[in-house]
Amino acid sequence: MKKLYAPIIPIIAFLFLLLTMPVVYGQKYSNEFLSIGIGARAQALGNAVVADIGNVEAGFWNPAGLTNISSDIGIQIGAMHTEWFAGIGKFDYLAVALPTNNPDRRLAVSLIRFGIDGIPNTLSLYNSDGTVNFDNIKEFSAADYAFLLSYARKLKVNKGQLLVGGNVKVIHRRIGPFANSWGFGIDLGLQYHLGKLKLGAHLKDITTSFNAWSFDFTEEEKQTLELTNNEVPISSVEITKPQLIFGAAYKFQFKNVGLRPELDFIVTTDGKRNTLLSADPFSIDPAFGIEADYKEFVFLRAGINQFQRETDFDQSESLTMRPSLGVGLVLGSLHVDYAYTDLGDSDKKHSHVISLLLSLKPKSKP
Repeated sequence: MKKLYAPIIPIIAFLFLLLTMPVVYGQKYSNEFLSIGIGARAQALGNAVVADIGNVEAGFWNPAGLTNISSDIGIQIGAMHTEWFAGIGKFDYLAVALPTNNPDRRLAVSLIRFGIDGIPNTLSLYNSDGTVNFDNIKEFSAADYAFLLSYARKLKVNKGQLLVGGNVKVIHRRIGPFANSWGFGIDLGLQYHLGKLKLGAHLKDITTSFNAWSFDFTEEEKQTLELTNNEVPISSVEITKPQLIFGAAYKFQFKNVGLRPELDFIVTTDGKRNTLLSADPFSIDPAFGIEADYKEFVFLRAGINQFQRETDFDQSESLTMRPSLGVGLVLGSLHVDYAYTDLGDSDKKHSHVISLLLSLKPKSKP
């Protein structure tokens, strides 16, 4: 058992230090575009995939899962595009998982963009004499970008299988020509497999990530902001505090039918949030997903997450949640996934999410 405990002891010690360190000031909901989630499979499962994820999308959900990609697969590519609010918001994702000389190790590169394009700039709407000139209106985009470089490997233990991985991520956020920021963060991922039981943990922003903002307004634009009682922003640093996600999954097999439920707990450390278990500084939000497959060819999925308490006008309180459904189909080396999920807004609008996963096997040597 010594070999099993050796790699786990420093991990437990790190978690203890992380949870007991002094509270650092940070903004709530910082870099929240990275909390939306990627991939139609994960969206259909209520984002409860940290323990069982095992493809290129693990670079986002839990980098340790990259080593679950079969050793006979060379390159694996994942892509997703979805539009929100009648096409106003666009979310794009592209990732590539690469093999190494060691079959127990994997690399991956992920790119994410969430943006709103075609926003009119009305700061120059009025001429100096007070007349309106619509020709002065120019459009700009507000977009968030993330670049993730992931590495994962398997560790030998006496019982089961221990997988570890990590991300180095660079974040760039831009609001037209007026503001932009650059950020940096590190994530750590773990998975432990024991037969049909899988346990997972994803420690996001373990070093406390940051975004350094800079602003560029002309003197005329600053004057317009002041005259309209708007504050002229100054350079600042936005802090993203650590987030911990723990999960457990189990695979049931009934001849040709498989069933895999997973329960995750998302622990935020930036103060009291509107979650099922709300406290300061830790808030806990559960997520649950279940997937059924027939011969691992066709998949049916359902999930639920984002539990919130809402207060009506009559001061009555109700518990709301975000349900989701989805299907998946394997066509040779191509996986096609679809999800139908609630955005969680007051109008109960839903989104259709489609993602693709392509596995490329290297040519066999003659």
